[in-house]
Amino acid sequence: MATRKRRKKPQAPDKYTLYEQSVQSPDVQVDWFQSIYKDLRKKAAHSLREDFCGTFAISADWVRRDKKNSAQALDLDPEPLTYGLQAHGASLSADQVRRLNVLKQNVISVTPRRADVIAACNFSFCIFQQRSVLLDYFRACLASIKRDGVLILELAGGPGMIETTRETRKIRQKGYKYTYVWHQKSFDPVSRRGHYAIHFESKDWKLKDAFTYDWRMWTIPEIRDALRDAGFKKTYVYWETEHRGRASGEYVRSETGDNAYSWVAYIVGAKS
Repeated sequence: MATRKRRKKPQAPDKYTLYEQSVQSPDVQVDWFQSIYKDLRKKAAHSLREDFCGTFAISADWVRRDKKNSAQALDLDPEPLTYGLQAHGASLSADQVRRLNVLKQNVISVTPRRADVIAACNFSFCIFQQRSVLLDYFRACLASIKRDGVLILELAGGPGMIETTRETRKIRQKGYKYTYVWHQKSFDPVSRRGHYAIHFESKDWKLKDAFTYDWRMWTIPEIRDALRDAGFKKTYVYWETEHRGRASGEYVRSETGDNAYSWVAYIVGAKS
């Protein structure tokens, strides 16, 4: 009597594929970088330095936008950089590849090719938990942007960012069906140090702690003060507007913000 073969359990997709699908919107980020730069400088930005770039999806989108655009993508971890070269490199033309410089490099370093915009997205700079280190990073950025360049920092806050909780979202994209889990594990109000994780789950597989984060949840005044102390002449806050009581996805320059349960804002340091 023949024995029935056991069906192999499907393997989980690459975690970087899942991250790009569930977390990132490179086209939206690039739109906002350009919108912020045009609001402040009345012209388009053409050179980008993407810090903590991971798979550098944003930089890839940037060089696709315009033949005048160039990008530098910085990260210390070779694993996401390798994924990015495989996933995005093949989709870029020879000219676009020439205008994209991927660097395994500490972001606390000066890049000789100065940029119109340096951007740190998804709260990545919160890995710097000491003010002295944060200042070192801001000073390196200041030295790496052009005279009319800007540093754009994506920051989150509100009670919803410090509570211990798990938030889930169903993802259906490009043949994938899974659940994205944002896990806020702990928060210390004295140090403002929080531990966070991203998990991915489906009926066939689980990726627990696919990404983990140990952040200091800086406040907007702390960031603006540090930018000024690092030498930035001006600082700005771009706050998300509301439409019928819900976040609109649109950001405007503002000196006030609503006391939302959770919020995301762009903090901008201008060299001049």
